Amino acid sequence: MKNGRFQRKYVRIIFIIYLLIVIKVIIFKYPLEQLRQIAATWEKGVILEGLDTANFTLFKTIRMYIDYSYMLNSFENLVGNVVVFIPFGFLLPYVLPWARNFFVMLLNAFLFVLGIEVFQLFSAFGAFDVDDILLNCVGAVLGYIAYLIFEGVKRRRKKKGREN
Repeated sequence: MKNGRFQRKYVRIIFIIYLLIVIKVIIFKYPLEQLRQIAATWEKGVILEGLDTANFTLFKTIRMYIDYSYMLNSFENLVGNVVVFIPFGFLLPYVLPWARNFFVMLLNAFLFVLGIEVFQLFSAFGAFDVDDILLNCVGAVLGYIAYLIFEGVKRRRKKKGREN
């Protein structure tokens, strides 16, 4: 029992570090001085510009990356948006036992990603893109599938161990 709590504590720490890294990489990706310059321009007009540059059309960015795959770093952007959230879907069920439910995990991933995107929309620290929300949630789902597979393998090994 103590070993389980000990492991859960470390998984929580790893999950928190992961979330901080995601926030750093996605929101605070620019050098501190550049972030200060962006923040210095914050006023109603500049913030509203975020609405003009935002993508609210599902699959618009994904389609653009596919259409211009020979010119852009499309593969890195598409795959990166998925891969960065795989740990979310894998670790969250260990951190929050009630998040072992697929829909609870997906809702948590969606709300976290939406929070990041809305912050980018109004802060000018990035660009709001509905396709990022989709791709990030796909990553969380893949992580959750990996969690289910991992837990299934653990259960089978435990069951085999008891049989021997």
